[in-house]
Parts: sequence; structure tokens; C-alpha cells
Amino acid sequence: MKNILVTGGLGFIGSHTVVSLQEAGFNPVILDNLSNTRETVLDGLEKLMGRRPVFFKGDVNDAGIYDRIVSETGEIAAVIHFAAFKAVGESVEQPLKYYHNNVQGLITLLTAMQKHGINNIVFSSSCTVYGEPDQIPVNEDSPIKPAASPYGATKQMGEIILRDCAWLNTQCLRYFNPIGAHPTGLIGELPLGVPSNLIPYLTQSVAGLRPALTVHGGDYSTTDGTCIRDYIHVCDLADAHVAALNRLLGKSQTSTFEVFNIGTGDGSSVLQVLNAFEAATGKKADYQIGPRRPGDVVAVWADATRAEKVLGWKAKRGLPEMLRDAWNWQTRQV
Repeated sequence: MKNILVTGGLGFIGSHTVVSLQEAGFNPVILDNLSNTRETVLDGLEKLMGRRPVFFKGDVNDAGIYDRIVSETGEIAAVIHFAAFKAVGESVEQPLKYYHNNVQGLITLLTAMQKHGINNIVFSSSCTVYGEPDQIPVNEDSPIKPAASPYGATKQMGEIILRDCAWLNTQCLRYFNPIGAHPTGLIGELPLGVPSNLIPYLTQSVAGLRPALTVHGGDYSTTDGTCIRDYIHVCDLADAHVAALNRLLGKSQTSTFEVFNIGTGDGSSVLQVLNAFEAATGKKADYQIGPRRPGDVVAVWADATRAEKVLGWKAKRGLPEMLRDAWNWQTRQV
């Protein structure tokens, strides 16, 4: 059973990918500094996996932690790198925090990988690399526009660094807006503090834990004035990482750096999501329209054709299922 190091493996996407990795016959090894999650996520993983996964508490910028991981677990076949800050608005307010963690952290990780002879990585990139796109849907050959936020800039820089490392085999996944939770409700999105993303704030608001949701901008050039995004179920996204990993380890790449859009191919506005949530759960979503948020693009959704043709991956779950699973997870937290 091959060891796969999952940085940020107790986070939202990381924890779901840990489950998918075990289901695919891999042994996930988790590294997380718990900056935006809780160690109790291990309890949910243990129930889903039938065992408690190997976990190291540590930071991606700590070079010594990688020596310890390799010493205690043995050979690492590949790394799936999630450990990044991801709140667009916060990145505008605290850019240095994002450059230190997302860019310097990647460099520290890659330096350790080179030291230990690990040359396979699946990189968690983002549709934010496209900036404000000229045309939608975007495909992998769409222009990389100036980033609309420091967060987006860190993902662009990460891709450049990985492309320049000729010794490295990289699967770069540009994914869109993951939501939902594991259908069992045992793991889901558990941000610390006030959520910066739409769905966890929405579910906490409906559960009575937060005030009414503020929609950031109602005067965009869209059908209802709110931003449009491509929402994807986190379990579909987790499966995409396994498909990318299999391509890496199967030595099927045609170049050392391959990039794939991971999305559904459908865009939904914020108001459409709120209406879909009410229809899927029977719960009222209270909201108000507020000012625009710095760093937000108007609309973006994926052309995911390449992922389907090359990786053999395609999103299976629709928006109603995503929202029901997110609400099911929330109800288990109250």
C-alpha cells in the first residue's frame, strides 16, 4: 500500500480526499497545522475508514517535519498538496499571510521532496488563476489573466514554480467551488471562526448560529445581479485527486506538468444557489444584498472536457445533492 502525503489533510477537501485515497487502496499520511480545522476531524475519518489515519501536526513551512514524516512512515510515493489559505477577501486584507503560507510553504515542501527523492505531486490550484475571464466557460488553454486577489496570485505563482521544476511530475488541478459534505455527515466543511465561503455561512445562518447571510453585490452584469460560480461536490473533487494520482503513478503523463479543470461545467448565481438550497432542504434562507467584495470576479465556470477525456473523471453529483449533504453535515454539528 503506497504512502501518500496529504498536506492540509484535515481540511475540507483534504479530509474527503483522505477517504477516497483509502478506498482506492492508498495509505494517506496527513500533515496539518490545524489553522483552519480541528483535530476532531480524525474521529469522523476513523469511523469512515475503520482505522485512525496517520496524522502529523505541523506546518508546511517547517522543513524538519518532512524528515520526521519520512523517518516514521517510510517511502512517500507522492504528495497531494492542499495546505493553503483560501479566503479571497482575507487575502486582500492580509496579502503577506497568503504569500508566506501559499508560496513559501510550497517552496519548503518542494525542497523537502527533492531531498527525499519524492518527485510526484498533485497540486491544489484554482479557477482564480484565470482572473476575470474573457470568455466562459474557461478551458485549460484560456489566458491566465492578472489575478483579482492575492489568493489567486499565489495559485498562479505556485503553478509557475511547479512548471519550472523539471525534476518533478505534476498534476495541477484547477478546481472551482467545492461544497457539500460526505453523505454520511461524518465529515464536512468546518472552518474556524466566521466562514468566508457561501455555503458554510449559509448553513450556519439557517441553523441560527450566524446572522442573515450578506450577498456580496447584487449589481453585477448577470441575470440576477449576483456572481456566478461552478459549484462541485467535494466528494467528486476528492475522486478527481485519486484519478490524477493514478495517472502520476502509472507514468501516463505526456509532460511533466499537466493541468486540468475540475468542475461541473455549469454556472449558478448566488441567488440560484439560495433558491436551490430552500428547494432541497425545505429551509428558509434569509439574506440581504450588500456591497461588492474586493477580489471577486463576476462569473466563471469550467469546461472540464479534458479531465473527462484524459483522467476519465466527471462530476456525478448535482447542486441539490450538494446542498442536502451540506445541510445534513450542519445539522450534525448543532
